[in-house]
Amino acid sequence: MLKYWLFLFAAIITEVIATSALKLSDEFTKLTPSAVVVIGYAISFYFWSLVLKGLPIGVAYAVWAGMVVVLLAIVDLVVYGQTLDGPAIGGMTLIVGGVIIINLFSKTVAQ
Repeated sequence: MLKYWLFLFAAIITEVIATSALKLSDEFTKLTPSAVVVIGYAISFYFWSLVLKGLPIGVAYAVWAGMVVVLLAIVDLVVYGQTLDGPAIGGMTLIVGGVIIINLFSKTVAQ
């Protein structure tokens, strides 16, 4: 079961890298960031295919989506200087809380 969570972590990280590079690609006019986007998404989807062999799709997707949103907001803050207001921080806190609740209390995850 641990390996599927590691695959999910890899899918999340490569998705964040690819999406961050998407902003730098300047509408796919810059070669290196554009290549990072395409390769990053390909790797992410490969890991996704592995994740779905061992984790329920709904749970895996909830964790993936929540963590990608939060990590991209952090990247945007650190790399691009984007600030977050109270509602954005509150919403992301709820997302992280939901992911934690799913992982700690859902019997679906244990299947």
